[in-house]
Amino acid sequence: MSLDTLVSPLLLQAAAQAAGGQQHPAGTLYVVATPIGNLADLSLRAIHVLALADAVACEDTRVSGGLLQRLGLHKPLLSVHEHNEERAALGVIDRLVRGERVAYVSDAGTPAVSDPGARLVAAVRAAGHRVLPLPGASAVVTALSAAGDVQASGFRFVGFLSPKAQARAAALQALAGETASCVLFEAPHRIEALGAALAEVLPGRQVTVCRELTKQFESIHTVVAAQLPAWLAEDADRRRGEFVLVLHGAPAAETTLLAQSVPLDRLLETLLAALPLRQATDLAAQASGVSRKQLYQQALARRQQAGDGQDEAQDAGDEGGDGGGAGDGGCGSGGD
Repeated sequence: MSLDTLVSPLLLQAAAQAAGGQQHPAGTLYVVATPIGNLADLSLRAIHVLALADAVACEDTRVSGGLLQRLGLHKPLLSVHEHNEERAALGVIDRLVRGERVAYVSDAGTPAVSDPGARLVAAVRAAGHRVLPLPGASAVVTALSAAGDVQASGFRFVGFLSPKAQARAAALQALAGETASCVLFEAPHRIEALGAALAEVLPGRQVTVCRELTKQFESIHTVVAAQLPAWLAEDADRRRGEFVLVLHGAPAAETTLLAQSVPLDRLLETLLAALPLRQATDLAAQASGVSRKQLYQQALARRQQAGDGQDEAQDAGDEGGDGGGAGDGGCGSGGD
């Protein structure tokens, strides 16, 4: 019997029994991971919490409504997406004040990892309410587990790169010396452009291409970046679906060579030509290990000398309010 046709009371009973020893207090926001493609990956605890919840906040009510329907659940749905997240958080907090349990789900995967959710969580915590995460499916971790990058020193989540060619190339150049595995997301209509950029900027690096993870037509293939465009062109199916790419870490010798061959000034100049000041200094700091504050001042001086005031006021304001790097190390999103 498939999960689609499983009698929901039986499933809910099993979920309640499995999660019975765990406390799920009222007045709490539950951040619930949902499947990235295979419904059977939804945990019993997630099912139990969705059944307990007084309301479900979600990225897309149509997607989450379909999930709840397949579980035999009927809950009020609260739309919380990237365009209304801060405003919608007030409605969620109001429910928590009344002692309700609210579950938050994104369309797929773990919320707030290249998906909306971070602003909601921050607002709920700032209002003094508890946030409980329920671990589960993650496209990032799933791809890393199958990549086999044996030399990586940890991993870094990058997410979606800019669709603009110059900015995308600059971002990849900033990853040239990265010894950690770098996880990228890409949509099917841009996968060929990303493949071409990887082949041009980082031709010798290994790339694991994960397509349609956990779904019926899942495929995972590792190829040298220089060969990626040709590999994609061989079969139209290889360009269909949702993509997670793992850029394998650079060998230590390659990192040393890069540091010797690409002066920091030139790297910063290249990034500034393609990106806003703040993003350029972030990437330069990550690539070089030099402090972000030092690079920001250097970049600001460059722009002032060049007479380029564009975005300066905004960048200065961002710098003053910046308490650290981007959560999860992302450059773009994306949904997990």
